[in-house]
Amino acid sequence: MSIRPAERGEFTQRAYARGKLGLCEVEALADLITADTSAQRRLALRQFDGRLSRLYDGWRSELIGCLAHAEAVIDFGDDEDLGPDDPEEDEPSSDGTGQGGVWDAISPRVSSLRARMNRHLSDSHRGELLRSGLRVAIVGPPNAGKSSLLNLLADRDAAIVSPVAGTTRDVVEVTLDLGGVRCTVSDTAGVRNEGEDGVNEIEVEGMRRARRAAMEAHVVVGVVD
Repeated sequence: MSIRPAERGEFTQRAYARGKLGLCEVEALADLITADTSAQRRLALRQFDGRLSRLYDGWRSELIGCLAHAEAVIDFGDDEDLGPDDPEEDEPSSDGTGQGGVWDAISPRVSSLRARMNRHLSDSHRGELLRSGLRVAIVGPPNAGKSSLLNLLADRDAAIVSPVAGTTRDVVEVTLDLGGVRCTVSDTAGVRNEGEDGVNEIEVEGMRRARRAAMEAHVVVGVVD
């Protein structure tokens, strides 16, 4: 009998292969391992308890039921009574068959399911932000205090602070835990008129990167003097 160290993720892979863990639980476990903040850990634990798997399994069962009724109408047409299980709900169609009742029963169920899925997807965007983190850009004119604000948030000298305008030329990023949320805070070059005296091509490039950082950020913090 040979003994060897387990491969990375081997026990999780075996649990998934044997049906002990579903795909949602495996993803939640990966999120829990890589979580940096308390909010990320809480989100991963909520997903790991199986509620998402149960929700998706319920949707799948509903879709299969609707699909079965629809396929039965296509296969059998007018030859069979394919209305809902409750005879009182089976309203005949205009041609006297039961197909109208089938479609009338399926349509609201599918519409309701679609609405629930859309609401779930809308809510999941917040979870995705918690998982991947927020990008925050600090923007403003030169010498407005952007670098000082970043240093205050980071509680260290992450960016150089100087009274000389244009000290910050590139984007300085610091990853912080703000209220349990992972945030990547960017200190950017001061933005001013490119035609002003003393503005060179290096500062112009810094301003271009500052604008790009602001465009890519979830939150933009404007600092003015």
